Amino acid sequence: MPGRARASASLGPVNRLTTPQGEYDLTRFPDDPRDPFRAWDAADEYLLRHLAGTDGGPADLSGTVVVSGDRWGALVTALAGHRPIQITDSFLTQEATRANLARNGIGADAVRLLSTQDAPPDRIDVLLVRVPKSLGLLEDQLHRLAPGVHAGTLVVGTGMVTEIHTSTLRLFERIIGPTRTSLAVKKARLVLCSPDPDLARTPSPWPRGYTLPDGVGAVSGRTVVNHAGVFCADRLDIGTRFFLRHLPAVRGARRVVDLGCGNGVVGTAVALAAPEAEVVFVDESYQAVASARATYRENAGQGRASGGAEFRVGDGMAGFPAGSVDLVLNNPPFHSHRGTSDATAWRMFTGSRAALRRGGELWVIGNRHLGYHVKLRRIFGGCEVVASDPKFVVLRAVRR
Repeated sequence: MPGRARASASLGPVNRLTTPQGEYDLTRFPDDPRDPFRAWDAADEYLLRHLAGTDGGPADLSGTVVVSGDRWGALVTALAGHRPIQITDSFLTQEATRANLARNGIGADAVRLLSTQDAPPDRIDVLLVRVPKSLGLLEDQLHRLAPGVHAGTLVVGTGMVTEIHTSTLRLFERIIGPTRTSLAVKKARLVLCSPDPDLARTPSPWPRGYTLPDGVGAVSGRTVVNHAGVFCADRLDIGTRFFLRHLPAVRGARRVVDLGCGNGVVGTAVALAAPEAEVVFVDESYQAVASARATYRENAGQGRASGGAEFRVGDGMAGFPAGSVDLVLNNPPFHSHRGTSDATAWRMFTGSRAALRRGGELWVIGNRHLGYHVKLRRIFGGCEVVASDPKFVVLRAVRR
């Protein structure tokens, strides 16, 4: 299905992807004309050229086509004529995919959207893998996808050379079959894998858990459950450790949001310390929210009233009515795939202010050098330092 490039006030020539399949106007989500990053890179281009047969005959894309790890929907938009299935861990990727399909005049039903927590198709005839940053997520997804792969399945991975390592190739070989790589083009590389149906696979090690150390408040000595791809899946990161030591005291039936919840350890700490509080766990990662749900149930789920916790996969504070929240706890990410940006933090802070009631509070932890205090003062009119050390700072802003 050729793309129908259409003009847009927020799109410039840099945002038009030209491929053998057609031309496509693409953006990340949310669409921001100031965003310096594209919705695709050289790895996506390389894979699409390879499938079109620029280095041989065109690939047979008949049957069930699965695209795992598509970053912003560029791959499935270009391949929409083959009615692919997209599997992603990212809610924002799904939103970007919907928007990019519409932007290029492609019906929403041309692509089936699944999350990494959904059951994959029983049979996969073409498997295209955008190699994720997390080796654990790649391992988990290959284990989930392998039962649907057969001897005739076309399996091709793609990534930048900095994303494809010997350990990456070993995972493909151990879970799918014999694997080789292509030559590098524009610092991108392909992973070419021949499925072996008789391969003896060990069970997936995911999800996994670990025990929290002492000295971190209500969750000291508790068990954390992590699905693959969640930040610091095998240990408590030092930033969260510092945050746990300085969480606000929560009293009464207050509504608390663990924003960007990851494995849910912060929200679980609140639930344990304040049984009457309603805790909402929010993340754009399906793996993260599944981890938060498991961590909560492991530690705080028993003995609390039903409805004491809510789990949302979504775009930050979008969907929270104004004035509906008493407290937001936030450790904002400052990386988006290979780019570094403060856009996510800015949206989390502005969304929190809109959702907080008067007198409600946003507590933020971040690296000192990120300068979150400047943003919070602009958005809230002020903020105060609750705690700090040479690396981290905990900030408090009040909705006036």
